[in-house]
Amino acid sequence: MFKNLFGKKDNTEKELEITSPLNGEYIQLEDIPDPVFAEKMMGEGFGVKPSDGEVVAPVSGTVMQVFPTNHAVGLRTANGLEVLIHIGLETVAMKGEGFTGHVSEGDSVEKGDPLVTFDMELVKSEANSTISPVIITNSDMLDEFKVEDVTNLNRADTVVVTATVK
Repeated sequence: MFKNLFGKKDNTEKELEITSPLNGEYIQLEDIPDPVFAEKMMGEGFGVKPSDGEVVAPVSGTVMQVFPTNHAVGLRTANGLEVLIHIGLETVAMKGEGFTGHVSEGDSVEKGDPLVTFDMELVKSEANSTISPVIITNSDMLDEFKVEDVTNLNRADTVVVTATVK
């Protein structure tokens, strides 16, 4: 009782909407042609088959990690969820060619802020797939993970997932 009266109140929202970081087509996580993602080894999530090469923040938060090759960016939200945006499959082998990063580790971003641009045609020709996973890497924090009924995705506008933390 006294904890509620005198304890520090946590105003962090437990529910979070995750929008698509790319324009394109929704891909169910289990349908991503890479077992690391499809079998949820890295966590819950979804995929996007992109229609262009612009990646934006699907949530507001802090940039935790930008891979040196700019093919992946990790964000942490105010409620602690860690969201990884991985552009294409096996794109690390491209050694950064065709990828331009627009953020650095420690940057604060708002939903819709540019993260990375990439050469779609180069990724199509060099990588295993353009399908881009969006993963909650600390899925153990999730109380609920609800995928919306979506097909065509508009970056920063289409809500793909509603996640609730424990």
